[in-house]
Amino acid sequence: MNRFHIHVHVTDLESCVNFYSQLFGAEPAILKADYAKWLLEDPRINFAISANANEAGIDHLGFQVESDDGLSAIASRLTKAGVTVTRQENASCCYARGNKTWVTDPNGVSWETFYTFDDSVTYGGDLRPQPATTPAESSCCIPAAKTNACCASSPTE
Repeated sequence: MNRFHIHVHVTDLESCVNFYSQLFGAEPAILKADYAKWLLEDPRINFAISANANEAGIDHLGFQVESDDGLSAIASRLTKAGVTVTRQENASCCYARGNKTWVTDPNGVSWETFYTFDDSVTYGGDLRPQPATTPAESSCCIPAAKTNACCASSPTE
């Protein structure tokens, strides 16, 4: 079963970890100096916060899937809807390694679909692909100042 994903940038990780731990009635499954993630079953959600961005607020929404087939199924539906889907292979992001796709909805909200297959010792070094207006532009990346903190410019493994 897929898990809904929300990633929020925060200004004070410690106070937010306390707040969300109380809200969810659970401690984070992953807790680092700059990142925390809860993997809840009720509701089935992957809720992540990070403290390494310029502005607080919701960064992106998404779905965590259980296989590359699940990733391909959602990408196929979005492609049929006329959306440009940008795929990343073996991405290092949020202390995890995985394959993912990115799309932007008509209102400019970023959606990530990802299949995690391993842990990573670093927060991440991949840049979030910039929304493409044409398939030829799908390999472009956002300038460093507008990167997703999850995938900000940092040394890769």
